[in-house]
Parts: sequence; structure tokens; C-alpha cells
Amino acid sequence: MDKGQLASRRQWIAAAASAAWAWPWLAAGEEVRPWPRESATPSLKLPTQDGAIWSLASTRGRPLLLNFWASWCEPCRREMPSLERLAAQHQAQGLQVMAINFRETDGAVHRFLEAVPFGLPVLRDRDGGAAKAFGVRVFPSTVLVDRHGRAQSVIVGECDWSSASADRWVAAIL
Repeated sequence: MDKGQLASRRQWIAAAASAAWAWPWLAAGEEVRPWPRESATPSLKLPTQDGAIWSLASTRGRPLLLNFWASWCEPCRREMPSLERLAAQHQAQGLQVMAINFRETDGAVHRFLEAVPFGLPVLRDRDGGAAKAFGVRVFPSTVLVDRHGRAQSVIVGECDWSSASADRWVAAIL
């Protein structure tokens, strides 16, 4: 098998894995799930791409989107540009968008960022504990957190963050 065939096979496997993992939710677009009132927002401390430790507690007073993604997830790749535009659009209002990578090696994340560069801060969920704590089982999933540090809702599946629906969701945490 030559390099081109191997690369095509890897792309097909990654796309199939992504579709198999998320198919029920992504077939109809994103799904909005309110955060359960009786559930506290999990605490969160994760390393950044450069090794510093980021914590959810440090963002109190700022609205926040926690986007859970993986490099093998094609819907995640498609969603990234609209997340970046959203972050830029609401920067003056304090919105912070964090891209949380799910259980991939440093090399895999580095290769992805070289191929699909984006400017959002990347956090590393190396063991999957953060995704588990937030109930994330489908990628991408985005948790919207208000200025008081409370999760308000979870957007499950790929989203166009420039849509009217997304404007309403974000306005609720601004």
C-alpha cells in the first residue's frame, strides 16, 4: 500500500469512526440540552497546549464556551472556523472560547494544529475525565457557562455559531 492509499484509508477510518460515534445526534444537526438544575458545574483544571494549567474558576465573571473536540472528528473540524469568528465577535463582551481536545497524543494535536490552524486556546483532556464530568459522549459538544461559572446548556453536535439560534444561546450567557 503506498502513502496515498494509506492516507486515504486513514481518512476514511477517521470519518467512519466520527460518524459512528455521533450519528444519532448529528444527522439532524445540533441538539440543545439544558444543564440539569440539580447538577453543579464540575470543577475543571486542564493543561494548555504549552503546559500551563487553566481552571474554570479563573474565568468567573466571564461568559465561557467549552468546546470538546477531537482531530479525527470531521464535524469538529468544520465547526472550528465559526467558533473562532464567534470568539472574535464577542471578545469585547468578555466571551472566552476554549477548545478542549479529547484524549489525543501531543503529536496528534500538534499535527492537527499544523494542518488546521486556529487561534482558540487548546486545553488537553488527556484521560477523558473532563468530558466524562461534563457528560460529553458526542463530538463536538459545547458547554455554555455563564458569568457566575454555572453551566447553562450543552450544544451536542456540529453547530454554525453564526446562526440565529447560536446568537440566542450566546446572548443568554453574555
